[in-house]
Amino acid sequence: MKLGVVGLPNVGKSTLFNAITSAGAQAANYPFCTIEPNTGVVAVPDERLDALADLFHPKKYSPATLEFVDIAGLVKGASRGEGLGNKFLSHIREVDAIVHVVRCFEDSNVIHVDGSVNPARDIETINTELVLADLETVEKRAEKARKLVRNGESKMALEMATAEKLLAHLNEGKPARTCDLSKEEWEVARGWFLLTTKKVLYAANIAEDEIGAEENEMVSQVRQIAQQENAQVLVISAKIEEEIAQLPAEEKQLYLSEMGIGTSGLDRLVQLSYRLLGLISFLTAGPDDVHAWTIQKGTKAPQAAGKIHTDFEKGFIRAEIVPYTDLIREGSIKVCREKGLLRSEGKDYVMQDGDVTNFLFNV
Repeated sequence: MKLGVVGLPNVGKSTLFNAITSAGAQAANYPFCTIEPNTGVVAVPDERLDALADLFHPKKYSPATLEFVDIAGLVKGASRGEGLGNKFLSHIREVDAIVHVVRCFEDSNVIHVDGSVNPARDIETINTELVLADLETVEKRAEKARKLVRNGESKMALEMATAEKLLAHLNEGKPARTCDLSKEEWEVARGWFLLTTKKVLYAANIAEDEIGAEENEMVSQVRQIAQQENAQVLVISAKIEEEIAQLPAEEKQLYLSEMGIGTSGLDRLVQLSYRLLGLISFLTAGPDDVHAWTIQKGTKAPQAAGKIHTDFEKGFIRAEIVPYTDLIREGSIKVCREKGLLRSEGKDYVMQDGDVTNFLFNV
């Protein structure tokens, strides 16, 4: 799963990306310093794996991962190809969700592409360009559907109705994800790969000296917009997170404590992004490997088995499952089995987050 890190030039998105992935994307005080998208894979923090590792002492430790893509800064007119607009839009199409970094700090040493800091305006700039790009797509779909319906192809009526609804919604400047479509209409719209149907997490980037302080007016602007869009907000200082990311592991927690922060912003960002994508983890544990496997919420046992190996899904017999909390409390699979805490589940079982699982199969 990929998340695109986006924002206007000089809002701190590349700094945040550096902290997330330690990939060293260039962070310079001028627009478009990130031209081709930098990509990095980051582990999803999961204390359950640490506890299982203490229990099994495995040779290998494999957390779930997410892929973040640092996408070039956008300016007004991107939907018409201004700046690096065409690249920006094409890269957005390739990600599953968006982390939209919004500048919520003043700093005369860091120029703003529009000359002043205004989170609401900055969000509107990017949202408008994405909406305009989607309008072009939907208008083409609507025109084609209208012609086909006029020619007697009644099966295109649903596509025409979907396009008309979306056109009215997008023309109000609203993202497609907030449009009131029926389940059938959403099925149609999904095939159009619209930019504004992607889920969004707003990362409100504040100054280092505002960590732990009361929320400022600029962050409140971001929250207000996010509430209208049913989006989430994470308040974070990209600069602080970059500094934390460079510390040795043993010093990180001490630094967080000194700063009055329980959990790093990066850990919260990754965990929120995981949930944003509708992902959960089932776990496998043994002396060889303690592993978190990523699946969509609602995945059934055979398809989950297929994440490990296609043969597991093809020859699926059943899944032996013990909830993580039960396993940690009892201390071993053997004791869980003796106490009746280990269950056998069949093909219709819907996997739950934290299921410690052993798949039985025959190929």
